[in-house]
Amino acid sequence: MASRDRDGRQRGEIERRGTSLRVKVYAGVDPVTGKRVYRSETVKGTDEKAYKQAERKLTALMAEIDRQRGTPSVTTLGHVIDEWLRTVEIEDSTREGYEGYIRRTIRPVLGSVPISKITPRALENLYADLRRCRVRCDRMPHIEHKAVGDHDCVKVKCRPHECRPMSASAVRQVHAVISGALNLAVRWEWLDSNPARFAVRPKQKPPQPDPPSAADAARLLDAAFELDDDWGTLVWLVMTTGVRRGEICALRWSRVDLDAAVIDFRRSYRLRRGTGTEKDTKTHQMRRIALDAETVVLLREHKDRCRERLKSIGIELTDDMYVFHGVRNIDPTTPYSPHAVSSRYKDMAERLGIVTHLHALRHYSATELLTAGVDLRTVAGRLGHGGGGATTLRVYAAWVASSDRKAAEILGSRMPKRTTAAQGSDC
Repeated sequence: MASRDRDGRQRGEIERRGTSLRVKVYAGVDPVTGKRVYRSETVKGTDEKAYKQAERKLTALMAEIDRQRGTPSVTTLGHVIDEWLRTVEIEDSTREGYEGYIRRTIRPVLGSVPISKITPRALENLYADLRRCRVRCDRMPHIEHKAVGDHDCVKVKCRPHECRPMSASAVRQVHAVISGALNLAVRWEWLDSNPARFAVRPKQKPPQPDPPSAADAARLLDAAFELDDDWGTLVWLVMTTGVRRGEICALRWSRVDLDAAVIDFRRSYRLRRGTGTEKDTKTHQMRRIALDAETVVLLREHKDRCRERLKSIGIELTDDMYVFHGVRNIDPTTPYSPHAVSSRYKDMAERLGIVTHLHALRHYSATELLTAGVDLRTVAGRLGHGGGGATTLRVYAAWVASSDRKAAEILGSRMPKRTTAAQGSDC
């Protein structure tokens, strides 16, 4: 039994295969491979009832194909991901992270699966497995061998497998890769809809900034200036401006206007596998940050020290030189290593018995401004947050609420006092 279109071409047919019936419908030409694509289903039995059921399936399949925007492709998710990586515009660091997830997690599981077979259920099962164990083990005890082939497990230090769940944020990154690739397949009409849109991801953990207390901040500053004045100035500047690590390392004297008491942050410095590169800031925004009088004095003193050091070796300080260039590095054309800044700060904090990290100074700057009553948009501008303060509000919600309470108390104290009727008045 066959079904034909208006031009007489065969679209679908019901054929007998042993003790069952196969419903087969032509779905068009694969937009990727150029091959003819068919949809098929099987109905058990060959009696009249089975034929009627097969006819209903034939009609349903043809209607479903008619509703589709394009011909479903049999191309694999791995191929689509390769095309997405080739065309998508993302930061190099982001690309490297995505490639790691693709190589270790996505391609071994779903790389060979046709995109037409990817379902929300398949994605949610993958995410659940990753949240249980990042290598998706079979839950049976085994040894994790660190070497291929015959080897001495004792010398190589092979250990029994321990399930380590993948973090919710990492699973969300895996989802972002899959969803981005499938969005491309939809745009290129290789797929009718993106199943990742309907898959439930792990919930994003709310930000929990942990800035140092005012007392700890003072101890950290004192310790930094005790080590050396240049290091103390760097820590002070990070604390008062809330800049990111890469931004402070990429800062050049040409972006520091001490007369106007402002700094332009336009670039960020990134060190990857021993190679340093300058790039745009994280949000690709240029921002001007005003400096207080004491910070201006410290930067003037720092600039004078740099000028004298360079003069002693016959070099003149120029505006294109970096403001900070490390402890052992006197070359002002090479910036302070971001890794060295974080490591030195962590070592200093550990000697003081303070559990913190360099990025917490950014939180300190933000929370101090908010609790002092500075408006949200101004704080967001100094931090370089996008979205008009939405990110700032999400990260520092508790401190925004504290600032709002203070505003309410200030307004209440300035309200006119009510006058009450004198008691015992004649009625």
